[in-house]
Amino acid sequence: PRLLSQFFFADERVTQVVAEINGLDAELDPQQYLVLLNQLHLSQAHLLAVLEQIMEECIPTRRHSRDYLVKFPEELLVGNLRNHMLFAAECLLAGTFLEVEEADGAQLRPQARKLLCSLELVRTVLREQSLSQPNSYPEPVRAVLVQFDQLFAEFELRWEPGLRFWGQGGYCRARRSSWSLCLSSYVSSMVVVKSPEEIYRQQEIIVLFCETVGRALRLGYVTQEMIDGYEPLLMFTIPRLAIISGLLIYPEGPLSLERSPEQMSRVFSPFYNLLKKIRDLLHVLSAKELCLLERSLCTTE
Repeated sequence: PRLLSQFFFADERVTQVVAEINGLDAELDPQQYLVLLNQLHLSQAHLLAVLEQIMEECIPTRRHSRDYLVKFPEELLVGNLRNHMLFAAECLLAGTFLEVEEADGAQLRPQARKLLCSLELVRTVLREQSLSQPNSYPEPVRAVLVQFDQLFAEFELRWEPGLRFWGQGGYCRARRSSWSLCLSSYVSSMVVVKSPEEIYRQQEIIVLFCETVGRALRLGYVTQEMIDGYEPLLMFTIPRLAIISGLLIYPEGPLSLERSPEQMSRVFSPFYNLLKKIRDLLHVLSAKELCLLERSLCTTE
C-alpha cells in the first residue's frame, strides 16, 4: 500500500519494457514491437499516476497552480495529458517535432531538456528513498518533487496556441533514453491549444447559456425541478433556446453576426451562414409566433 513501493515497481516495469524494446529488431518482429509499445504506454501512464499521488501526499501546498489547463482541448484533459506533454518534450530534444516553428522550438527545447533531466532525477531519488525509508519523505526528496512540478507546469504553460504535435508511429532512435516517450506511436492525435481569445469566447457562451436558463425559468419554459433533477430534455432545450437568445435578445454577445466567422468561438463559427439564415427567419416572427416557436423547441417533437 505504500506509494514509494508502488513507484519502485512501476519504475522497474518501465525500465524493463524499454530494455526489451531496445533489444528488439522492429523490422524482423513488427508485431512484438507494437505489443511492447502498448505495454510501454500503459506502464508509463501508471508510473505518472503514482508520481502524481506522491506529490499530492508529499507537497500538496507547494504545487504549482494549474489554472492554465483551461487552454487545452477537453478531450485531452480527460486523457493522460502528462504523457502527451512528456512525449512532446522528448520529441523536441530528438529533433522530430514536425509542427513547431524553429523559433518556437528553440524557446521550448531548453525547458524540455530541464523537464526530462528533472524527471530522471525524481526517478533516481524516489527509487533510493523507496529502498531506504519507504515511509518518509525528507526535505531533499520534497525539494526534487517541487522542482519537477514547477518545471512541468512551466513547460505546459509555454505550450502556445498553434503548436501541434503527434507521434509518427516509430521508435525515435535518436534518443534511446530510459524514458523514451518518443516510443509513443499510440499518440496519433494532433493537439492545438486554445488561445486566450477562444477561452474568453467560450466563457461568453457559458454566460449566454446561464442567461438563457434564467429567461426560460421566468417564462415557464422549464422548471426548477427539471434543473434540479437533471432532466435529460434540457440537453436539447437549453442549446435551442440559447441560439434564439443569442441571435435576438443578446445580438452583441457570442453569437453576434456583426463579427467575422474568425472572430466567433470555434463552437459556432462553422455554422456562420446557417445562423444568418436563422436570424433572418426569426426577425419576421411576431411576439406570439416567437413564443410558440420557443415552446415547441422545449419539446422532443
